Amino acid sequence: MSHILVAGSVNADIVLSLARVPAKGETLAARGLATHPGGKGGNQAAAAARLGCTTRLVAQVGQDAQASMLRDALTSYGVDIGLVREVEGPCGTAVILLEEDGDNRIIIHGGANTAPWQLSTEARSTIASAGAVLLQREIPEAVNVEVAQLAHAAGVPVVLDAGGSSSPVSADLLRCLAVISPNETELQGLTGLPTETEEQIVVAAHALRSQGVQTVLVKLGSRGSLLVDGEGTVRRQQAQRVDKVVDTTGAGDCFTAAFAVALLEGKPYQEAMRFASAAAALCIQVAGAMPSMPSRHDVDAALAAQ
Repeated sequence: MSHILVAGSVNADIVLSLARVPAKGETLAARGLATHPGGKGGNQAAAAARLGCTTRLVAQVGQDAQASMLRDALTSYGVDIGLVREVEGPCGTAVILLEEDGDNRIIIHGGANTAPWQLSTEARSTIASAGAVLLQREIPEAVNVEVAQLAHAAGVPVVLDAGGSSSPVSADLLRCLAVISPNETELQGLTGLPTETEEQIVVAAHALRSQGVQTVLVKLGSRGSLLVDGEGTVRRQQAQRVDKVVDTTGAGDCFTAAFAVALLEGKPYQEAMRFASAAAALCIQVAGAMPSMPSRHDVDAALAAQ
């Protein structure tokens, strides 16, 4: 199986555990404090590698104390970090307010992720030879466009997780995408259409497809997922039930990466959605973003038990 190339962000996630987020002007004591490796690019790379796919990451880290932690974490999850560059300044950082029901609020400082990028000759060749390319939106749009155009020209399918930015996706990027995966809020932002009901979500997904994307995969949290393919066929997948949600951070990244791995393995859309749902259900039962990415053994076992 060909490798997956992930280009994207790597963050140090500073997690504050709270009973609830504070109201305006209110001060609350946190129940806990932890620092985890994360970032949408790092999360997706770790997820793909943990699911048994050879994974190479194009990313940038800074020169602060978090850089070695991030490199070590990625390596421990099986990610090839040979294309991760060091740049001046701090690493990307996310401050995550984690409520006791598993919901979160996230504040991001781009750091190295938003510093100037330069794709090496090796990175370019690795993009062109990949089985699939995964992108997100915590790095500059111009970098995503450059990576997507290189992949598209080489016939490599590009999957974009729409999370990480509320700004419009450029037409140049949309034209290069095989799959775009927003949640319902991101889908509303990308189309300007309501997404409160399933019927509205389907209409909005068709509208997004009309902008040049082949397939739209909408993540609906506890309601599962919905896919509209290149022929306009609608597919639905229920979410896997879990006894207790611990932390939803990184669940969307896990879902998108698992879906891409399944496609690379030749699974049809419905089976890929089921595989991704099982992976995300395991992810939300573990604290942290990158540390919560499940192994292939655990996902296969969960599917076998259904």
